[in-house]
Amino acid sequence: MVDSSWQPAVVDPAQPGGWALAHCRQRFLCNASGVLFPREWLKAQLPGLLAEHGIGYLQGKPVFVLELADISETLPPGCEWKGLRQFLLEGDLPTFRLLGYAAQVGTWARQHRFCGSCGGPLQPLASERAMVCSDCELYQYPRLSPSIIVLIGRGEELLLARSPRFAPGVYSTLAGFVEPGESIEACVHREVREEVAVEVGNLRYIASQNWPFPHSLMLGFHADYLAGEIVPQPEEIEDARWFRLDALPPLPPHGSIARYLIELYRARRSGAAEPVLPD
Repeated sequence: MVDSSWQPAVVDPAQPGGWALAHCRQRFLCNASGVLFPREWLKAQLPGLLAEHGIGYLQGKPVFVLELADISETLPPGCEWKGLRQFLLEGDLPTFRLLGYAAQVGTWARQHRFCGSCGGPLQPLASERAMVCSDCELYQYPRLSPSIIVLIGRGEELLLARSPRFAPGVYSTLAGFVEPGESIEACVHREVREEVAVEVGNLRYIASQNWPFPHSLMLGFHADYLAGEIVPQPEEIEDARWFRLDALPPLPPHGSIARYLIELYRARRSGAAEPVLPD
């Protein structure tokens, strides 16, 4: 369990000590005590280290993420690998926030070891979250992909859909990545047309959430249904339909912006207290 004292920051790996996380392809090493291990001990246990980045402080002690080349088959006693999404499903939001940040930094470090312009090796800067090429001076910063996520309402009904990638039975809101040259609002209209073939209006921006799968920034909206019959997009949408607020299907986990958009709509229709989206 990670407490609320976690603060992200750029930490120079040249300094000794601290805690460390082991990350590889959206999985983290953990044991019965959690995901944080003494840094030097952990580095000695795991081969195949690609990169090491300082990511912040927990209770005043520095925290580092160790990005590994592959999932190690030989683990320290009592340890296992656990997927990032599982921490969200378990409801441990402070740990999920820390691991989400670490996963994005680790993924960026894995994918930016060499310069995309000249092919030379990239080196991390001690003063900011960036990698620089000493040959051509190209700077690379962590990737962030803006995305929209929208809940469509029609009075006491919600339009919810499910992807083949969802857990069995779960339905959620619609979402998609913003394309070059596109406004956020235009993206909402396009994604809705593509995924379910309906028209929406009265877009209301609600909130945003970092979503580390692998590096999205979700911009959340409510929208009103205007016209059209639901036609699910082949290969993207397995099913989509209208659900009454008093008969909703299994939903995304609490802590996700998708669940927040649904709960907020339901609260505003009923006059109940509005939910809070975790920071």
